[in-house]
Amino acid sequence: MRSPLLERPDFRWFFAGRLVSLLGSSMAPVALAFAVLDASGSTSDLGVILVAHMVPLLAFLLVGGATADRFPRRTVLVAANLGSGLTQGGVAALLLTGHYSLPLVAALSLLNGVLDAFTTPALRGVVPELVDKSQLRQANSLLGSTRNATKIFGPSLSGLLVVSVGSGPAIAFDALTFLLAAGCLARLSLTGSAPAPRATSTSATSMLTDIREGWTEFRRIRWVWVVAACFCVINLVQTGTWQILGPALTKQLSGEATWGFVLSARGGGLLVMSVLMYRLRVTRLLRLGQLVAVTGALPLLVLGAGLPAPWLIGAAFVDGLGSAVTGISWDTSLQEHVPPQVLSRVSSYDDLLSFVAIPIGQLSVGPLAQHLGGFRVTTTAGVIYAVAALAPLASAAVRSLPHAQAGRAAPAEPAPAEPAPAEQRGAEPGREAAAEPGPVGPVGPVGG
Repeated sequence: MRSPLLERPDFRWFFAGRLVSLLGSSMAPVALAFAVLDASGSTSDLGVILVAHMVPLLAFLLVGGATADRFPRRTVLVAANLGSGLTQGGVAALLLTGHYSLPLVAALSLLNGVLDAFTTPALRGVVPELVDKSQLRQANSLLGSTRNATKIFGPSLSGLLVVSVGSGPAIAFDALTFLLAAGCLARLSLTGSAPAPRATSTSATSMLTDIREGWTEFRRIRWVWVVAACFCVINLVQTGTWQILGPALTKQLSGEATWGFVLSARGGGLLVMSVLMYRLRVTRLLRLGQLVAVTGALPLLVLGAGLPAPWLIGAAFVDGLGSAVTGISWDTSLQEHVPPQVLSRVSSYDDLLSFVAIPIGQLSVGPLAQHLGGFRVTTTAGVIYAVAALAPLASAAVRSLPHAQAGRAAPAEPAPAEPAPAEQRGAEPGREAAAEPGPVGPVGPVGG
């Protein structure tokens, strides 16, 4: 059945832009990995390129959040997508012409990381400018379904392109999706709910002031920092364990093919629940999201216990179901309750906590497995994951946060005792759409 949301021209253009962008994002990692390995024959080159993307992403996230709250987010997103299309196009040109160079590809990857740092916070504010507050969950469900579908089919399509025409054309296709997404986003009118023009002093001092204001708001809203801190712990113990020990331990227990089935099962769970979330009606959406977040510990516990493949595949499917609920509930709660004029800055602190824990965990898991054993480390990670997922429910602010539904509005987050400086500058409401959901934290990487 066609969603009424797609009858809104602005949301339809945004949905189309996200669809092509997410398809490119899901294809790019496979194409890039094979392209670099074919051109250089070195896994070290691939590592350098991936690090070159991650470091500026972390370094510029807070600047990206401040920029997205200061300027029209549509403008930020269009510019970032155009820039990403050019950087990916540059990588494709180097590969297609046979002029692969590690310094050049790493430099382009670094620029792409900077652009992603501006894209990620800006995305969180677009959806509330396009739909009513009571429709945010449905909008995030549609976007989540699209994202999860591309995660399932994108890598396979990329593999087919790499085999049939090579890695260069596959990366060129990713560059094209960025440009197409920019074209779709440029069509947004954002009439009615779009923010009024803001004072836009661009001095470094003013930008630092905006970043500090974002930190003040992040700390003020208790349920935000409580959940964000707990998912920082989850990313610390889960991502490296799952990505590094997961394939090795699964191969040891039941063979290499099982790992593919495990990942597919999780993707299937994500897709199924993203669709079901469109119809779900609850009064405490964030509380539900935190309750089911504990399902993310199941695959780690099953793998750590050395159970047979069917148990691991089933646990991964259940994890996918729970992760979809958690991600959509988090994005929707932020968009419903965080003041619009600071949403991107608050989101950038959430993103930073989510992302910064990942490389720490990835670097730590190998040495820990050597000293303690892979199965013991995985079990311990599962226990910590479960505790961290449930810990936010100890806060009344998390348990009692209401969810806006059709026919009734959720109460706004209480205003601070002192007017926020952004409000003193005359900032008007205007938030942007959720990007990647939950663990990888409530937030995940965003690309084009």
